[in-house]
Amino acid sequence: MARSERAKQLEAEQKAAARAEKLRRKSSNNPDDWGRIRQIVETFKMTRQNDRPMLWLVLGAIVLSLGLGVTVGLLVGPLWAWLPLGTMTALLGAMTVLAWRARIAAYKRFEGQPGSAEVAMNLLPKKWLKSPAIALTRYQDVVHRVVGPPGVVLIGEGQAGRVRQLLATEAKKHEAIRQGIPVTVVVLGQEANQVPLKRLTKHLRRLPKAVRPAQISELQSRLKALDAARPKMPLPRGPLQTNVKGARQALRGR
Repeated sequence: MARSERAKQLEAEQKAAARAEKLRRKSSNNPDDWGRIRQIVETFKMTRQNDRPMLWLVLGAIVLSLGLGVTVGLLVGPLWAWLPLGTMTALLGAMTVLAWRARIAAYKRFEGQPGSAEVAMNLLPKKWLKSPAIALTRYQDVVHRVVGPPGVVLIGEGQAGRVRQLLATEAKKHEAIRQGIPVTVVVLGQEANQVPLKRLTKHLRRLPKAVRPAQISELQSRLKALDAARPKMPLPRGPLQTNVKGARQALRGR
């Protein structure tokens, strides 16, 4: 009997914990706690605030896709067989347009702000190791690091002269532990020999592949040791606020 009472109590506790967790997720501002639908809704709201034509472009994609499905159904038939395909195509078209406009809106919103490179870094595939703000100055010059198929890539943003010096210092530190893995430096900006924020992700992915996944795993432990030896300092947060992070996850289907 005691066992039965204990089982009932445990079941009640589990149900209470599940309800509390559901309530926490519902009221949470952390996109990791959101479902896919809420991520898409938050992405839509955020993008609409910064890109008014987006709504009409999304509606246009839906109407065009449905119209194409109906037209093909009328010409080829039967119509009922083509409507589901047209609906799926309309949803896919709407999501594609939303992803495109959300990316443009994010770049416009954060370009020129300290830490803006994190917007582009977080659009890289998961296999890339991203380390924002590994070094910085009091003038808000920042160096970020990504590690992927091209090797180690150091991304600097800030005043060109100062950030190049900071990049040179960081490059020397990384070259000392790289063991044959290339170290590439990139300066974020609009001037000559710089990469604009909106092109940074594409630029990084187009760098020549030079390392294997096994080499990246080996390098990761050495990078952790390098970072652990750095003096402790408060790192500035990048511009990725909660809703922007949610937008990124929604666009990438996570």
